Amino acid sequence: MNPATVLGMIGGIILLTVTVALTARDYSVFWNLPGLGIVLGGTVAATLVSYPLHEVLRVFRVFIIVLRSERYYAKEDMEEIVAVSRQWFKGNLAAIENRLNEIQNPYLRMGIQLVIDDTPLDDILTLLQWRMTRLRAKESAEAQVFRTMAMYAPAFGMLGTLVGLINMLFGMEGSDFESIGVNLGIALITTFYGIILANLVFKPIAIKMERRIEQRVMLMNMVLEGITLMSKGRSPAYIRETLKSFMARYEDEIRQ
Repeated sequence: MNPATVLGMIGGIILLTVTVALTARDYSVFWNLPGLGIVLGGTVAATLVSYPLHEVLRVFRVFIIVLRSERYYAKEDMEEIVAVSRQWFKGNLAAIENRLNEIQNPYLRMGIQLVIDDTPLDDILTLLQWRMTRLRAKESAEAQVFRTMAMYAPAFGMLGTLVGLINMLFGMEGSDFESIGVNLGIALITTFYGIILANLVFKPIAIKMERRIEQRVMLMNMVLEGITLMSKGRSPAYIRETLKSFMARYEDEIRQ
């Protein structure tokens, strides 16, 4: 599990629970099934109108990925590049081909395969950059689904508010104060649900996904740099030091 995500969610739940406990006379007023149905149902329906079905269904898989603590094997990939470049520098193609099947990173494996196949450097760069662009576009689209849901949730919260107010105004003709109270509760609680879902669930997940994309692209850029240096015939020691500097610079940029 990703500790930051879990701590954030638990902290948000605790904050809401404490706030309700300290301010409400009746906790049940914060649970309104029709209001929650308006917000969730409307958000999902609008998202389905906006995106193809298969992209919306991927949302559930992405949510699990965000919860999971994902490790990036930057150091391992760097050592793999240096080890392969050492064999390449010696001209030992047989050892490199035997090692290919042991490389876990498919992006790195493809780059090395292109180099040992004597592919021109421009073609290698074009193909690897295309793969990087494709991954960024795919995962950015997944993050954008959550951004869209974060935009729709408060809007449907306001819709629920309008529905509740309209029903309340029509109910004021009689003396059924219980009905007026129920409708006013729906009117207020739907906005509450919309704000919570947008700012505590959908938008944080989108930001988390965008951060994950940048980290993966950074790793792919490091691999691209290593493959480029290997194709140019640079020494393993030079490749190692260049990749160390490359990773340090990118990590500093991400932390800023």
